[in-house]
Amino acid sequence: MTRPCLPALSAFSPVGFEVPRGACDSHAHVFGPYDRFPLAADRSYTPDEYPAEAFIAHLDRLGLERGVLVTGSASGQDNGAVLAALQRYPERLRGVAVPAPDTTDDELDRWHAAGIRGVRFNLFKRDGHAVYRNGVGIEVLEALAPRIAGRGWHAQVWIHAPDLVELAPRLLRFGLPLVIDHMGRMAAGRGVDDPGFRQLCRMLADGTAWAKISGADRNTGTGAPWSDIDPFANALLQANAERVVWGTDWPHINYFEAREMPDDGALLNLVARWMPDAAQRRRVLVDNPARLYGFPAVPFPEA
Repeated sequence: MTRPCLPALSAFSPVGFEVPRGACDSHAHVFGPYDRFPLAADRSYTPDEYPAEAFIAHLDRLGLERGVLVTGSASGQDNGAVLAALQRYPERLRGVAVPAPDTTDDELDRWHAAGIRGVRFNLFKRDGHAVYRNGVGIEVLEALAPRIAGRGWHAQVWIHAPDLVELAPRLLRFGLPLVIDHMGRMAAGRGVDDPGFRQLCRMLADGTAWAKISGADRNTGTGAPWSDIDPFANALLQANAERVVWGTDWPHINYFEAREMPDDGALLNLVARWMPDAAQRRRVLVDNPARLYGFPAVPFPEA
């Protein structure tokens, strides 16, 4: 049974630091318009329509120039909304698609030309049960890994970090760059000494994985201003700040009646709290996503 999501906030806190030129929101979604890109019939949530121009408006309000769109599970294996957005804004956007088991080489090549730079796999479980319907699993990753590697792409993995203890050896066997969503979706109460989270930090340290320091609003146990997430973000940055990117997770799907929608300005301000140094902020917001997603490098010092 699907549930309607709350709408994303149209206004939010002002950004309290100078956002560097070329800064990127490295994790967001678009949905619709539904007459062209309908949602999957079997889905866990139902968002409002958020087409490409709505995401561009989101970037502009935050002072961000670039964004990375990830096909959400409510879309199943239909990447049409993401591909349409990339076609409309090729200079500003890159994408991460959800592949079908029978995705052809021709289709992968078309995706690459459009701006796709990774594929997403849904391994996120709680107590052994999948949290979201749809998505594709590790078997599809195994089948596609050589073709993903051949295109210079990465595998974005939606996984609960505690499961990395068991699954990291299997994931690393593919020899692909791994990008772990939302700090491994670590509930703050588990603490940074959780074995799975320590495994994630080791993977960053040895350069075999990246992490998105996104999802503070999802991982928190205390709510905004999400200070209980600071140790996790800081641990990942200390492990290897060159393997970290940041994102809002706009438009914050899977928020329902009893939950307060996050403030994207406040989420961006976390970057300054976690990274007081402007050079490190530039690395995470500009340089790292440029390398990972194939954006043109932004000259430094900035003109």
